[in-house]
Amino acid sequence: MFPLYDENPTRITPYLTYGLIGMNILVFLHEVSLSNAQLEQFFQLYAVVPRQLTTNFAGEWTTLFTSQFLHGGWWHLISNMVFLWVFGNNIEERLGHFKYLVFYLACGALAALCQWFIGMNSGIPSLGASGAIAGVLGAYIIGFPHARVMTLVFLGFFITTIRVPAMILIGLFVVQNLISGVASLQTAANMSVETGGVAYWAHIGGFAFGMILAPLFGLFRRDEY
Repeated sequence: MFPLYDENPTRITPYLTYGLIGMNILVFLHEVSLSNAQLEQFFQLYAVVPRQLTTNFAGEWTTLFTSQFLHGGWWHLISNMVFLWVFGNNIEERLGHFKYLVFYLACGALAALCQWFIGMNSGIPSLGASGAIAGVLGAYIIGFPHARVMTLVFLGFFITTIRVPAMILIGLFVVQNLISGVASLQTAANMSVETGGVAYWAHIGGFAFGMILAPLFGLFRRDEY
């Protein structure tokens, strides 16, 4: 299932959501213009490299934010931006533009720290907007528990659209990441070499912090813009 749009109209134009999507796209277009060696250096500078963050937090803490605008491939970028497009607008309306930006960046940074905590000595760069967007999903599930989302469904060779409760769609996201996150811990415990992959614990941490922080930022107040 792939979300297309939610059914909750907003009273404001979600400028920051559009801006975040645009910035992510621009950074990715810069990435694809780089050679492999340049891209590796770019990730070393701006992605979260747990080992570097562990040994030099004072010099590396900014990567907790810059890494949120990096992506490892087209599908990584597109899937993240679609989720931000679908769910970000309502959260921006509830929190107001400025608080929404602070909330988004805070969730992304805290999500990155969750992934760092799982593998503090890893040399594999961690990057992507997934942790911040997971925070948006955490806010959405408590702010709009009865919302429905128009969703694209693939049934073999057939493609159709159905209206799915957001609770189910986001719930599947959480369950999948919990299962995969636990499995990744078990796999890592049985391996002597590092392997790359999806930052499941960043997703889980971002979602949890989104649920915690959103009410503190004013999720349940409707009078701010």
